[in-house]
Amino acid sequence: MATAKERAEALSRLLDALPDGVFVGILTPGSSQGSRTLVANPAVKRLFGMPADAPDSAVDPFAPLRFTDGQVRTAFLNRLTNEGSLSNYLMRMHRVDETSVLVDVTAHVRPTEGGGILVDALLRDATEHARLNDRSRELYQQLLEAEKMAALGHTVSGVAHELNNPLATILSWAERLAEMPLSDVGRRGVEVIMSEAERAARIVRNLLTSSPRKRPSTRSMVDLNHVIRETLALRDYDQDARDVSVVTALSAGLPQVFADAHQMQQVLLNLTTNAEHAMVGAHGRGSMVVRTWHDAERNVVSMEVTDDGPGLSAEIRNRIFEPFFTTKDVGQGTGLGLTVAYNIVREHGGHIKVESQVGRGATFVVEIPVNDTALSPARIQTMPTEAGRRAHVLLVEDVRTLAEAMSDALRHAGYLVDTAGDGEEALARVRQGAYDVVVCDLKMPRVSGMMLYRAIAAGSPALARRVIFVTGDATAADTERFLAESGCRWLVKPFLIGDLLRTVRDTLA
Repeated sequence: MATAKERAEALSRLLDALPDGVFVGILTPGSSQGSRTLVANPAVKRLFGMPADAPDSAVDPFAPLRFTDGQVRTAFLNRLTNEGSLSNYLMRMHRVDETSVLVDVTAHVRPTEGGGILVDALLRDATEHARLNDRSRELYQQLLEAEKMAALGHTVSGVAHELNNPLATILSWAERLAEMPLSDVGRRGVEVIMSEAERAARIVRNLLTSSPRKRPSTRSMVDLNHVIRETLALRDYDQDARDVSVVTALSAGLPQVFADAHQMQQVLLNLTTNAEHAMVGAHGRGSMVVRTWHDAERNVVSMEVTDDGPGLSAEIRNRIFEPFFTTKDVGQGTGLGLTVAYNIVREHGGHIKVESQVGRGATFVVEIPVNDTALSPARIQTMPTEAGRRAHVLLVEDVRTLAEAMSDALRHAGYLVDTAGDGEEALARVRQGAYDVVVCDLKMPRVSGMMLYRAIAAGSPALARRVIFVTGDATAADTERFLAESGCRWLVKPFLIGDLLRTVRDTLA
C-alpha cells in the first residue's frame, strides 16, 4: 500500500502534468481581499502569465485586480456562494502583464470554519475556443450572405431578361430610323432615344456584372482601355458620392487582348470597389490611380489599380485571394470579390498580384497575355456558296416587335429572310427549305432554342454550325453550358443592328 508521502508525490505529479489550471483556496465572502491559496498548479500560473516556479501563495485568481470589471467579480462570487457550484462560467480576466484572457471557470465551494468558503476550481483558457466560435458564426453569416447573393443573382438575371427584350427592340428601330431621311427635330429625337436606350442597357449590364452568377466566357479582341473607361463611367456617381477621385493613365496604342470584355469589367469593378471601401473606411475619402501599359518583352498588357488607403499587412496579403476571406465586418462583404477576379484572370492565362505596406496604400496589377493569333483567318471556316446567290436567313424570335426590326434590317442589308415565332414553327420551316443561317432566340415557348438546335444538329449538321443565338439571359448556368457545348456564335440583348449584321456576315464567311 502506498504511503501518504507517495500519494502526495503522485498527486503533485498529476497536477503538474494537467494542461488546465487547478486552484484550491479559501475565500472570505464580503471581503475586498482575494483568496488564500492552498494549491495552484503550473497551468494556472501560465494562464495568468506567471512563471511555473512562482510560489503558490502568489497565485490569487479571484483577487480584485484579476477582474476587468468589479461588477463581474461581485456577480461571480454571489452566484458561486448562492448556488454552491458553477460550470463553464466565462469571464474576461487580467493577466499579470495587464493583457486580458477569457477564462472558463468550473468551481465548487463548501463552507469552512471561521466563515470562509473552500473553493476547488478548474480554470481553462477559452480565448482560442471563443475565437473559433466567432469564426464559425462569421462563416455561417458569409454562407447566408452567399445564399442571399445567389438569390439576388437569380432575380437580377430574370429582371435583365425582361428588360433586354424591349431595349433590343427600341435600339433596333432607333437604328433603322436613324438611317432614314429625318427633320432636324426627328433626328435629335432619334439620337436621344438611342442614347437613353444604350444608357439603360449599360445599367442592365452593370446589374449583371454586380451579380455573383457566372456568365459564360465569350472572348474577342478587346481594347482594355475602352473597358476601363466604360467601367469607370459606370462608377462615376458612387465615386463622387464617396469623395473618391480617380486618375487614369492609359497607355496609347495599347495592343488588344483576346478576352471576355464583360469579365474584364468585373475584375476592374471588384478592384476599384475594394479600393474605395478601404480608403473611405480609413480616411473618409481617397484617391485612386488606374493605369495600363504594354510589356513588349513579355508580350503582356498590364492594368494597375493603386489606392492611398490603409494598406495591407503581410498576413492579409498572403490570404487576400482566398474564398470568403474579408477584412470587413460580418455582413459587410462576402469575401468573394477578389477570388472571382483572381479566377477570371487565371482563366485568361494571366496573373494578378498585390503590392502593399501598412499605411502606404495598395496596388493590384493584372497581366493579360497578348495573343496575336487569336483571330487568325486560318481559324475561320468558310462555307461554299453559289456565286451571286442571296443568303437565306431564318429568324426565330417570339417577341414580334423585335422580330420585325431585325427582319427589316436583314432584308435592307440584302438577305432573304423568313421568320418563325417559336421553335416548333422554325423546325417545320427548316425541314421544308434550305437556309444558310439561322438566327434564333434561346428562350421561347413550346420548343426552345436549345431543343431547336439539337433537332437541327441531328438532321443537318452543316446548318447547325451556322446557328446564331440571341438571348437576354446569358448568366444562367444551363445557358452557359449549352453555349459552350454548341460552339455557336451568340449575341446578348440588347445588341446593335450593326452587331447582328456583322455576326451574320462572319458566320457566312
